[in-house]
Amino acid sequence: MATADVVALHTDLSNWGRWGPDDQLGALNLITPAITAAATATVRSGRTVSCARPLNTEPAPDNPVPVAHHMIGTATEGWGADYFAIAPHGFATSHIDALCHIFYEGRLFNGYDTGTVTAHGATRLGIHQLHNGIVTRGVLLDIPALRGVDALEPGEPIFPEDLEAAEERAGLHARTGRWSWRDTHGPWELAARAAGLDAACLAWLRARDVATLGSDAVSDVLPSRVERVAMPIHEIAIVALGLHLMDNLDLDALAAACAAEGRWEFLFVVAPLVLRRGTASPVNPIAVF
Repeated sequence: MATADVVALHTDLSNWGRWGPDDQLGALNLITPAITAAATATVRSGRTVSCARPLNTEPAPDNPVPVAHHMIGTATEGWGADYFAIAPHGFATSHIDALCHIFYEGRLFNGYDTGTVTAHGATRLGIHQLHNGIVTRGVLLDIPALRGVDALEPGEPIFPEDLEAAEERAGLHARTGRWSWRDTHGPWELAARAAGLDAACLAWLRARDVATLGSDAVSDVLPSRVERVAMPIHEIAIVALGLHLMDNLDLDALAAACAAEGRWEFLFVVAPLVLRRGTASPVNPIAVF
């Protein structure tokens, strides 16, 4: 897409004001109690699958700021205790972005000023707004399976027609096979090359009123293929649509479970940490079949 066309999506796809001038939840408003209750009907076998990666304490090209894990209680002290320090954003930790994470022209989602993100945290749109969690119907869109490969190559784009074809096959989590590729080829600098959604997918997401989007990478194809817009999915989905994004999920076990169950929909449960004024939270999303 041309840069001007992508920039225009900030207005064309905007959800600003849709849920009122003081809204803090964005597209999660679409998950009503009725939607959650209906989603529980997808549970049949009781199989549960984690969609999170283990917290990685080892540095790597895709993990320049690893999790710090320090033991503060061992056999010496007479009890077990530890301390974790986590920078959730980036390309390693499974996390969900708060709507205060991305700025555009001095504004956050719903028109809040970026000045609300302060040295003491975000006074608007912080991750603590999700304290009641996310419980809804999930759908896996397995793009490698659609294309007949184990994993997409880094930098390979996913287009709306791919999502539509995968949607028909399934019946929204976009699997690229990132971890399978990493297991085979080793870690690489994901900021330089990552499979993901082309900017043309944004209108598709808005038309279907997707409430939250997760990926085993960062949703965006990198490089973005859009001049002067580095991450259009992050920029427009978060700021214009109010869409909470989940990055660095592990969807391989989920894909295997979907194949075994013979269906690509499930109950999806996410419980972010209640981090007051935080810009993200590590997560361990659970799919229930």
